[in-house]
Amino acid sequence: MTHDHLDAPVRAASRPFGRVLTAMVTPLTADGELDLDGAARLADHLVAEQGNDALVVNGTTGESPTTTDAEKERLIRAVVEAVGDRARVVAGVGTNDTRHTIELAATAEKAGAHGLLVVTPYYNKPPQAGLLRHFTAVADATGLPVMLYDIPHRSGVPIETETLVRLAEHGRIVAVKDAKSDLTATSWVTSRSDLAYYSGEDSLTLPALAVGAVGVVGTSTHFTGTDTKRMIEAYDAGDTATALALHRRLLPLFTGIFRTQGTILVKAGLAACGLPAGPVRSPLVDATEDQLAQLRADCAAAGLPLPE
Repeated sequence: MTHDHLDAPVRAASRPFGRVLTAMVTPLTADGELDLDGAARLADHLVAEQGNDALVVNGTTGESPTTTDAEKERLIRAVVEAVGDRARVVAGVGTNDTRHTIELAATAEKAGAHGLLVVTPYYNKPPQAGLLRHFTAVADATGLPVMLYDIPHRSGVPIETETLVRLAEHGRIVAVKDAKSDLTATSWVTSRSDLAYYSGEDSLTLPALAVGAVGVVGTSTHFTGTDTKRMIEAYDAGDTATALALHRRLLPLFTGIFRTQGTILVKAGLAACGLPAGPVRSPLVDATEDQLAQLRADCAAAGLPLPE
């Protein structure tokens, strides 16, 4: 008895946005205004020093709920100008209003973005038919590749497997940022579609690779980008021992960056490194001294100590 279908090599999934992407924070000035020079410098650091293949701007980590549409456009332009010849720039355009999302997508495309991140509509809890219509309408309205963002603990609604498989039939829907914490569901979608799966949870990147994911859209990757890429490349090369060792070493920061809302601790860590960050906007609050001390401990445990 033969199992030819098991003996055939699994086709490597494409990586439309590379291996490592960081959901970049939005640097602000001391008085809370957009810091475009800082954004350009931070983007350069993330690409040149942290090995990012792409950057996501205007995501939740970029405080998209509290930045204006005009600020979002200016930020895209600044980051594209700074690193667009070396890395892909993916613009978060998702809202819970299809018309508004389409407007943001059109603006992002004109501003030079290379791709779009579209989150599940939040709070109004649409049914799966509504999700299918929403994502399809956005993809129909743009010429850019689209990454869906499946994060039910924020949106209130998961993108179900059947919905994802149907959306994969759209020529411009090419990827998923997967923050569902359901590797079984991930397995089904990666086995039934050509969608490029990116872990949306830093600590699940390695296990997600094992079921067909191709990379990560990270938060701790503001600090762990280079080592996270080494972990993914080791796994790709079949060196699972090295990949596991890196996963275990980085785990304190993969998880520690989320001891409170991730933007808060990333900005605190960047400031400690002398990198552009600035304050957060209300209703977020800046890190306390105790939180910064814990972040320092987590960074040290991951072998990436913050400057004193």
